[in-house]
Amino acid sequence: MSVLELLIVAIGLSMDAFAVAVCKGLSMSAGGRRRHSIHFGQAIVIGGWFGLFQGLMPLCGFLLGVRFERQIAVFDHWIAFILLGLIGAQMVREGLSGETEKTDSSISPASMLPLAVATSIDALAVGVTFAFLQVDILPAVTLIGVVTCLLSAAGVAAGSVFGARYKSRAEIAGGCILIFMGIKILIQHLF
Repeated sequence: MSVLELLIVAIGLSMDAFAVAVCKGLSMSAGGRRRHSIHFGQAIVIGGWFGLFQGLMPLCGFLLGVRFERQIAVFDHWIAFILLGLIGAQMVREGLSGETEKTDSSISPASMLPLAVATSIDALAVGVTFAFLQVDILPAVTLIGVVTCLLSAAGVAAGSVFGARYKSRAEIAGGCILIFMGIKILIQHLF
């Protein structure tokens, strides 16, 4: 995978975290504070939580995938296509459903840990895909973590300014990116 392709995957994966960060920013600005009163430190803490887990999960998936790489090398491109397609379709479905995320304004570990894990589960499957594609994992997970951190911090700020208006669009865009990457991988391996 090229750096551009990894960047596109990183952006796609970060859209779930971005959407939750937007909701966090919205709840922080609505939680008794003046509008636009989100502190830079709060946005960085939230971005850090999401970026850390978004980077760790593909590493874990990669380590699992490497163990089984030889057994499934013949059809690994189909697995990558199916996993990315399913994850992308789920993100699009969530974006179209109009369901709102219920988040509070807390940035305590008890509040952030479940959100960080929940938004990074799909990255675990992408990590398995990386093993089959023989991606250089350390730069890949670093890029995913940094992109997610930055976009999540921006999401907190956007949530405090714009509200939840763009949350659904972000999830749909991220899902479409992952679906298209899965299709690209399948086409590359078949032809």
